[in-house]
Amino acid sequence: MSLQDAYGRTIDYLRISLTDKCNLRCKYCMPPEGISRLQHAEVLTLEEVCRVAGVLTEMGIRRIRLTGGEPLVRKGIDGLMRELSQLPGRPELAMTTNGVALADRLEELVAAGLRSVNISLDTRDPGKYRGLTGTDAFDAVERSIRLAVQMGLPVKINCVPIRGINDEELTGLAEYARDKKIDVRFIELMPMGFARDYQGIPEAEILEKLEALYGPAERVEEASVDRGPAKYVHFKGFQGRVGFISPLSHTFCSECNRLRLTVEGRLKLCLYYPEGLDVKRLLRDGCTDEELKYAIHGIIRLKPERHGFCERDSGTVPLSHQETRSMYEIGG
Repeated sequence: MSLQDAYGRTIDYLRISLTDKCNLRCKYCMPPEGISRLQHAEVLTLEEVCRVAGVLTEMGIRRIRLTGGEPLVRKGIDGLMRELSQLPGRPELAMTTNGVALADRLEELVAAGLRSVNISLDTRDPGKYRGLTGTDAFDAVERSIRLAVQMGLPVKINCVPIRGINDEELTGLAEYARDKKIDVRFIELMPMGFARDYQGIPEAEILEKLEALYGPAERVEEASVDRGPAKYVHFKGFQGRVGFISPLSHTFCSECNRLRLTVEGRLKLCLYYPEGLDVKRLLRDGCTDEELKYAIHGIIRLKPERHGFCERDSGTVPLSHQETRSMYEIGG
């Protein structure tokens, strides 16, 4: 079975946010004093998460990524991963994490079914890392990266380039791909929540910096890249690849294949728009799996053709129809 929206896109990728909590306080994501967290009853239980994921895998979801906040602060994640790995179709399981607590959990997570990991990191300088995140956890992240590579797990490092924050860190981060079989991806800053106060760095400028240092970049043929929004290049002498995810300057909405399940139980269709399906209410009202499938089929038809970030300030989309929350609330 395949799940398709009104524009003929096959939806086979689910991102599940397990928590809005995080053990870092990155400047462009959270205020230093922290956030007002969701109450326990507002959050989907792990049993509810697994039930929704099970229904969706029966409908055609083939890849699941666990996110947050920071997913490793949610208790029971290894048990959840074990349950998810046994769902119909045996979905491919991945996780996006800041890496702070990963090394101590990695063996149990791999045993439970984890097959790849993305680690968010915006600098290799311990002092700048402390200034950006509010913690001294850089060595723990480095340990997690080393261990994941040693265990043979596919590793991607995600960096958000921000003007005045990590301009000078980008070439150093790319060296992970030079020295190890790691993909380093530069992700365009999304103007959401606290990030609206910052300015991202465009892909062309980053590529120019990298080519000045490492020589001409060779585009990686699409057929050799896993399906996804990243466009990759390779530099001579590098073991890994450098990728760019640029949802604003190089919109890839026509190829969007994803849904997001937020921590409070909303099946979200697009980052830009707040609309979605309140699956938590359906579950707690006693719906059957068939009723849930019917509701999901209905909402999928409303998945928008494209986001509206580029027109955000033009008045084209009313403010009441724009997402106002930050990424930690939605699921990174």
